[in-house]
Amino acid sequence: MKKLLNVLYVTVPEAYLSLDGENIVIKKGEETAMRLPLHNLENIVCFGYPGVSPALMGACAEKAIGLCFLTPYGRFLGRVSGKIKGNVLLRKRQYQLSEERDKSAQIAASFLIGKLANCRKVIERAVRDHAMLVDVPVMQNTSASLKALAQSVKACKSVEEMIGVEGSAARVYFNVFDQLILQQREAFQFNERSRRPPLDNVNAMLSFFYTILANEASSALETVGLDPYVGFLHQDRPGRPSLALDLMEELRPVFADRFVLSLINRKQVTGEGFTKKESGGIIMNDETRKKALAAWQERKKETLMHPFLKEKIEFGMVPYVQALLLARHLRGDLDAYPPFFWN
Repeated sequence: MKKLLNVLYVTVPEAYLSLDGENIVIKKGEETAMRLPLHNLENIVCFGYPGVSPALMGACAEKAIGLCFLTPYGRFLGRVSGKIKGNVLLRKRQYQLSEERDKSAQIAASFLIGKLANCRKVIERAVRDHAMLVDVPVMQNTSASLKALAQSVKACKSVEEMIGVEGSAARVYFNVFDQLILQQREAFQFNERSRRPPLDNVNAMLSFFYTILANEASSALETVGLDPYVGFLHQDRPGRPSLALDLMEELRPVFADRFVLSLINRKQVTGEGFTKKESGGIIMNDETRKKALAAWQERKKETLMHPFLKEKIEFGMVPYVQALLLARHLRGDLDAYPPFFWN
């Protein structure tokens, strides 16, 4: 089993990253701010536009360390990747199945059923843990609606029908999302999902961590030899990592949504940590982003029992394990792709 390594988040825009032997060196001006051994890292995520030396880019590519660039607000710009891994037959099989409507729909259904089950689990956990603070009948009705929608996925005959079900499920789920915010409600009100730009503090965090999760899903897929740009639920589009978006669908409720709720309800972030831009979009300030990323890394170190493998793994290993299970299915070692069901 692959080991969970560290992710280096570079949030200082004036930083310059270079290579010194087997170490990454981060400089601010002429001063060395940090020196880290490369072998402890699996990804480097740069916010803003820091300089990166060609030698470091080459070392990351050679050692399969992801190097990802985001804007200061968390919008994806690009990734530096090394040689393609895995058996070429695996990718050829992936491309073949993505063009076969029936097979593609079966895999897409697994991603979507996993997502709806985990959305239900987020709601049911709130009822179980905070029955005095939420509208229990409304939450139970929402859970029942999501269950019915998950059942309807099995009757869908095309990916297009599934996209319609997914849209309906998103509306049902986000209609009660505001009720899951139990603390700091004045600063963290949620009316609806807004993306480009996020129009409130909650949406700003959701969009930010969806981007982080998509990058981790891309990295996991590349690690097992799959092409993150050729998906089954999300259709091909130039520049869009469709398979990474497929994989993160089932992970978003647990990894991102519940994590954002925890940051708010535990008061690890406050309303003062957000800024409104001239465009009306909301962004996290530097200090809040650093706190949130530190909490994200700690969350990834927690352990859970994987529902399919029946083994204890670290939370941060789930994207890799799911990518591995998908690769096994595409190779014919598993009859179907087993989505991740959070317990």
